[in-house]
This record gives sequence, C-alpha cells and structure tokens, in this order.
Amino acid sequence: MKIKLFNHLSLFLITALFLLNSCAALSYKKADVKDYPINDGEKRSKNMSEGRKITFGGKKGKSGKFDFASSNEMWRAAIDVLDFVPLLNADYGGGIIITDWYSDNQKNNESIKISIQFLSNEIRSDALEVKIYNKKCSANQNCVTSKITSELNSEIKLAILKKAALIKKKNNAKTAKW
Repeated sequence: MKIKLFNHLSLFLITALFLLNSCAALSYKKADVKDYPINDGEKRSKNMSEGRKITFGGKKGKSGKFDFASSNEMWRAAIDVLDFVPLLNADYGGGIIITDWYSDNQKNNESIKISIQFLSNEIRSDALEVKIYNKKCSANQNCVTSKITSELNSEIKLAILKKAALIKKKNNAKTAKW
C-alpha cells in the first residue's frame, strides 16, 4: 500500500513540475526597452502606429475633438454675455447653460429664464440654440410659463457670436507672438 501511494504521489509531483515549468516558459518573455518604451509619449506613438487607439462615435480613425471650457470661445463668450443673470446650471460636458428666473424689477409678476444649448464648438450661427421662457404670475401666485420667441433670442445669439469671435481673435494674436 505504501509503494502504491508513493507511486501516485511521485507521478503527481512529476506532472505538476512539468506543467508549472511549461507554463512559466510560455508566459515569461524577456522585455527590451527598445520594444517597450518607458516614456509615455513614446508609448502613445507606438500604440497609435500599431492601431491601438480609442475612437468615439464608432468610426475608426476619427476621434472626437474635446476642448476644455476655458479654451472654448463659444462657451466663454456665453458665460460673459450672461453675466447679468444668475446661472442655475452650466454643464460643459452636456453643452448647456440654464439661467435662473430673472426679473429686472420693473415687472414684479414677470420673469424670464434663458437656456443655451451648444451644438458645436465652431463659431457659427447654427452652433448654438437660444431658448427663452417667460413666467407670468398673478397676484395669488398662480404662474404660467411659456416659451417665447422674440428679438432677445437673436440678440443674445449675436452677442455670443461676436464675443466668441473677439476671444478667438485675441487667442490667435497671442499664439502668433509665440
């Protein structure tokens, strides 16, 4: 019985050593710095040249352009133009600015809310949509809210576009000096 147990144990150990040795030989490869760069920039360029990159929108080879709020002229211009109104929500990732209800104290029972949606980062008239909502309240605080289309929509849009163009021109002048 001891010899049979010894034979089974010996066979198990030999098999285990063989399997462990073969796994180690297959999985370990000696790395060379020439093949695997240390610098992050070199790693990125190597990955890009091998086709390992992240794409958004499902189209290979075309990745999205993402700007930060401080470098997007349209966003900065909209914030500057709406500086007279308290902001309720300014979501750069979602591309929307919503103001709080605003009244100029001439009409206590009436106030407006402005919503700006950015459709593109480019300075174009179709790159943003301005919506204005009007709230009229009666003496017993019954309020009616409605979307309005007036000259104020186009005035705000035009002011944002003009301000964005000036900001871009100023930024281009700064980069030209470098």
